[in-house]
Amino acid sequence: MIRLEAAGAPTLALYHRPASADVGDVIYVHGSTFGAELSVLYPLDGRSWADALCEAGFNVWAFDFAGYGASDRYPHDAAQPVGDLAQVLPQLQRVVAAIRARNHGRRVSLLAHSWGGTVALRYASEHPHDLASLTLFAPILSRDAGAAPPAPAASHLLLSAWAQYRRFTEDVPAGAAQPLSEAHFQAWSTAFLATDPDASTRLPPAVLSPAGPQSDVRALRSGQPLYDAAAIATPTLLVRGEWDSACDAADMDRLQALLANARQSTIPGATHLMHLEAARGLLYNTVNTFLSRGVT
Repeated sequence: MIRLEAAGAPTLALYHRPASADVGDVIYVHGSTFGAELSVLYPLDGRSWADALCEAGFNVWAFDFAGYGASDRYPHDAAQPVGDLAQVLPQLQRVVAAIRARNHGRRVSLLAHSWGGTVALRYASEHPHDLASLTLFAPILSRDAGAAPPAPAASHLLLSAWAQYRRFTEDVPAGAAQPLSEAHFQAWSTAFLATDPDASTRLPPAVLSPAGPQSDVRALRSGQPLYDAAAIATPTLLVRGEWDSACDAADMDRLQALLANARQSTIPGATHLMHLEAARGLLYNTVNTFLSRGVT
């Protein structure tokens, strides 16, 4: 693990999995409730998505935004929700700059999940020359002003293992098999709670998570895009799970219509957390194929 330090800014944890083929660099941008070690780096049945990317020849870079994983934490008593787009965009900029300083200025590919897709879209609209490609899976996108979620009431949210379990199961149709096995979830939830040393002191055990992303989601669901999609010409892949209500087909169609160079793919029998589910192999292959075509 590399510690990225900067004066007046939180120290970030940066992870690197090099590939022998070295065909390109992929940076994973995590979502709003758990960091890199619980997503692209997390092994299920002994294999992670990072392993699959390395096998395809890509150097994998992943990091934790401040407030997650091994990165610095925000003050617990902050007056406003912490970790929103305005605060984390400079963190992604630092990560990209650090990686390009190590790869002799080669462009990088962003691979972003959920709310992380909002951060990646904003970055792509402002720094197009840094990117070789952009992949968004299960992105949280702008919708016409309507039923937006409530504004966060504090700087952080408390998330229990049960709250995460509901996210894995709430979109699965009645009668369908759960896409994540109970054994996998038990192991994953134990690792999730271990990311916060104070989790076990709470009843029920819970992880303190930055609330800023929820402010961004509220803005998106109120019709504010937070990014200029029309300014993005980077080759882009949009992936959603068939059962994902947080990122539905209409969301993806609206975004694709605004992007100059985008394609879509749907993963059958998958939800918002498809990278940890039974269909993850299809997700890996879909994304890895897209990335590989960009370097041939």
